[in-house]
Amino acid sequence: MLSGKRFKLERATLAVEVIDGRRTAVTIPAGAIVKVAAGPVNGDGIMNVLWEGRKLAMFAVDVNVRGTEITDHSAKA
Repeated sequence: MLSGKRFKLERATLAVEVIDGRRTAVTIPAGAIVKVAAGPVNGDGIMNVLWEGRKLAMFAVDVNVRGTEITDHSAKA
């Protein structure tokens, strides 16, 4: 389970944000730090992350392949 873990993205990565019921694609830039809020669940490969105070959905494989886990707790998502 990845919940609570933080990752620094090494490459720009696509995410989805839901605003007023509409899905919007968001590009999270290289160097950004995301925190896994939940997931992936039910084998769907989608996880919820927090980035700059925004709740987004990302593919778990993108976080694993394009991100590096941060173990230093001083960096913020």
